[in-house]
Amino acid sequence: MGNAYLQLGAAMCRTGILGYGGGPSIVPLIRYEAVTRYRWMSDEEFGEVLAIANALPGPIATKLAAYLGYRQKGALGALVGLLSHIVPTCVAMVVLYAFITFFSTSPVIRGMIAAVVPVVAVMLGVMAYEFGEKAVKGLGLPLGIGSFVLTFVLLQLVGLHPAIVIALFLGYGAFHHKLTQRWNARRLRKEEG
Repeated sequence: MGNAYLQLGAAMCRTGILGYGGGPSIVPLIRYEAVTRYRWMSDEEFGEVLAIANALPGPIATKLAAYLGYRQKGALGALVGLLSHIVPTCVAMVVLYAFITFFSTSPVIRGMIAAVVPVVAVMLGVMAYEFGEKAVKGLGLPLGIGSFVLTFVLLQLVGLHPAIVIALFLGYGAFHHKLTQRWNARRLRKEEG
């Protein structure tokens, strides 16, 4: 297998092994591999892929691993990305389950597990801040803050499912993009003529 398969396998293996706390905690790791380390896509494109993946059913991390593999090397790349992401984790789960079952009453092990929670929270917070910063840069401060407040209200107060909120904002994003294109084209025509 070529270098691209090795890079894909290594990246997805790292995200699968180092990601602790479920799919949302793995997203910043996958983003780092895809955007920063290997530059397979831009940060904006990763945000779009993440939004679409969140709207689809199933675990987010495996969807992203399969998509990145497919993007790099087609169906075989998707298989390599997916297996590289889940097989090491499955093996580690079996080993760790035996270990934790044996040491489950140890306060040291409980402390180690509890110490990871703030790290995951910080990673998610940094990623949310960066995406929010890009949203404010693209939409402007009032619309960016308004979108944040509306998202909070829909998720926390109204109780809508996150997939519905994502679908609503994807629809709005398509509308906003078309409206901006038309506005820019109209402005350009006025300047030329």
